Amino acid sequence: MSCLAMRTQSSVCPWLGPTARQRFWAWAQPLRFCWPSLCTNGHLMCAGCFIHLLADARLKEEQATCPNCRCEISKSLCCRNLAVEKAVSELPSECGFCLCQFPRSLLERHQKEECQDRAHLLSRVTQCKYKRIGCPWHGPFHELTVHEAACAHPTKTGNELMEILDEMDQSHRKEMQLYNSIFSLLSFEKIGYTEVQFRPYRTDDFITRLYYETPRFTVLNQTWVLKARVNDSERNPNLSCKRTLSFQLLLKSKVTAPLECSFLLLKGPYDDVKISPVIYHFVFTNESNETDYVPLPIVDSVECNKLLAAKNINLRLFLFQIQK
Repeated sequence: MSCLAMRTQSSVCPWLGPTARQRFWAWAQPLRFCWPSLCTNGHLMCAGCFIHLLADARLKEEQATCPNCRCEISKSLCCRNLAVEKAVSELPSECGFCLCQFPRSLLERHQKEECQDRAHLLSRVTQCKYKRIGCPWHGPFHELTVHEAACAHPTKTGNELMEILDEMDQSHRKEMQLYNSIFSLLSFEKIGYTEVQFRPYRTDDFITRLYYETPRFTVLNQTWVLKARVNDSERNPNLSCKRTLSFQLLLKSKVTAPLECSFLLLKGPYDDVKISPVIYHFVFTNESNETDYVPLPIVDSVECNKLLAAKNINLRLFLFQIQK
């Protein structure tokens, strides 16, 4: 599967079909291309496959190799192929707004500066008029009328609509709760943050497992360490298509009284990983100085592979001390 296809399927609403997914992704943000990588023997790998190979190698504690010739591959060993990039840039691609075809090299400029349908599209909401009763449709403006004529939501029964509206209310309440919680935390007297770097290590078991750990760091006048693991340390995470990361926060310094904190991890200033903010809470004492493993709220397995393929994982930790 190409890098573009992987991004399309993983980043939009699951109710949309494949064609609508592609058009919605083009509508939602300017089209960006991830160019293929070239091994030392000249074999090509798309960006998605290349990242997946590096992530698998990290999980298996092996050197990543080209699937064709088995030569070593890495971000430093592989290079771009300008001839292939030139050929790909000339392939026709469809504008997600006006449905006209352009060479890929001209498509982004067309969508940003020239497409009249885009200008019309961005001037109004491109959602179904029945979105208030749960219709999740998003898409180009020229498809709106056809969709609304066939939309099934107006024909749903009252009980069905009540179930949909309840789900929408719950989702909205969760968003508002997170929003209000973050602003509440920002009003605390003692707030600290730092950049953290997770480094990969292996356990001493007979079958070693990958885990990550940061060097010790100081926040709020205390010494801390973060640890992370893949798929909750399952035996062979490389055999799973779904990959997740979880982490725990450890207090390394001694405290004279219970230390109650809220904390969250976000992406660092120079990374493009997609992390949804989740606030965790724990009371640290000398006897209970480490949290349980909690999910690192990355968007999907593709984002997880990006982190695993990197030499280190760089994130930003926020700590809020709760005072009685």
